[in-house]
Amino acid sequence: MVMRSRRLEDLIGGRLDALTYSDIADLVNNPDAAEREDLDYKQAHYAKDEKSKGELAKDIAAFANHTGGLLVLGMAETGGVPSKLMDVALNDQCLREIRQAIASSTAPPVPYEAIPVPNPESPGNGFLLLAVPRSPLGPHAVTAAPSREALRYPRRGGSKTEWLTETDVATAYRSRFAAAAERDQRLTDVEEDLIGALASRRTPHLIVTLVPEVPGEMVVDSARFDRYRQEVRSMQFYLGQSSGFAGDVTVGARRLHARQIGRGATVQAELHRDGSAAIAIPLHHRLSILTGDKPDWQFVEPGNVVYHMLCALPFLAGHARDRAAASGTAQVKASMVVSVAYHPSQRLNIDIHRPEPLPFTVDFVHPATGEREPTSTQACDFAHSLATVLLDDAADHGTGLLQATAALADELLHAYGLPDNRLISREGQLNTHLFGPHSHEVTRWATQNGLLPQR
Repeated sequence: MVMRSRRLEDLIGGRLDALTYSDIADLVNNPDAAEREDLDYKQAHYAKDEKSKGELAKDIAAFANHTGGLLVLGMAETGGVPSKLMDVALNDQCLREIRQAIASSTAPPVPYEAIPVPNPESPGNGFLLLAVPRSPLGPHAVTAAPSREALRYPRRGGSKTEWLTETDVATAYRSRFAAAAERDQRLTDVEEDLIGALASRRTPHLIVTLVPEVPGEMVVDSARFDRYRQEVRSMQFYLGQSSGFAGDVTVGARRLHARQIGRGATVQAELHRDGSAAIAIPLHHRLSILTGDKPDWQFVEPGNVVYHMLCALPFLAGHARDRAAASGTAQVKASMVVSVAYHPSQRLNIDIHRPEPLPFTVDFVHPATGEREPTSTQACDFAHSLATVLLDDAADHGTGLLQATAALADELLHAYGLPDNRLISREGQLNTHLFGPHSHEVTRWATQNGLLPQR
């Protein structure tokens, strides 16, 4: 999933992975496109010697250790302003050399995305964009010469590179580990807060929880609350349908509560002031008879699980980004439970009068007969998955949302013995016919957002 930056996208004219050669060529002599903390230009590829590897590592790590940024190869600059199209080779060897240099010359290796933008008049040449998101793994050190003897940690400062002091490095390391621990605990707390409010529910649920890496702040007062309520109610929750959330929105302790009664069950969400959020969605489940004359098995269809995950992610990420102004990446947890009482946080609440739930699996249904097709190899009362996503990707209805959903769904369904979800590939390709009762909705939504291949 490529880095997202509103400033850069507004400047250049679109997502970084969807830019054309002319989009970047139009930056020439544009003073607004001058080098800044998040933008740099090089007229040629870095050389292959050790010193040049160190220079590449420094430039990439400096972005990752700051706010993230974009390095454009193939553009000359004068006084920081792009001045001349130079074009660089876009062959696999060049990409491989860059990848090897960054992997071997930064510690930990800096995550980045290489985006070739070919010149239509010379397809083997053009611009090469190196998109570097702000890294939660920072600080990243440069390990190539001349830094091999003593690790040095670069950071972008204006249009130049500065070096972190020992105090800066120590503070950054402490922040990395403290932030990761705090984010993990926050994820647990936000999920368990919602679970505690639903403890009496006895049917299968999907719970999706999101915590942004960089928290925001949603101010709640009378004027803003009226706006928030209208925003939540008008949000398209069920993809492929025209109706909004259309539920009850109230104020809670440092959060908004949102509830929608529909399809025979209540969807409930908690939207926190820092951009964290969680939503619980009842899943339509079916009963099956394996032996005897009474139901002794229950299951949900994969399409029901994946569809509601697709609905939940933009709902939660949209709150974090657009209402709380959080940014960067977010940690997402998807949990599926046979009964809310079987969530790990509720296991100590023993109720001797509570009946044991039937074994629970995830199985396809034959489209012609309507009969269960055994798909799971094992039953599971509780399963969960984790993924780190870009907030913009999760909030926008695009390929990034599909990729994030696929990553979460695959790991979640491993608990039931399924190797992958089959409905969305890791590359973001949809198999709409496998969504069962939601196939028409997903097809309509995907068509509206240009997510189906052109025929």
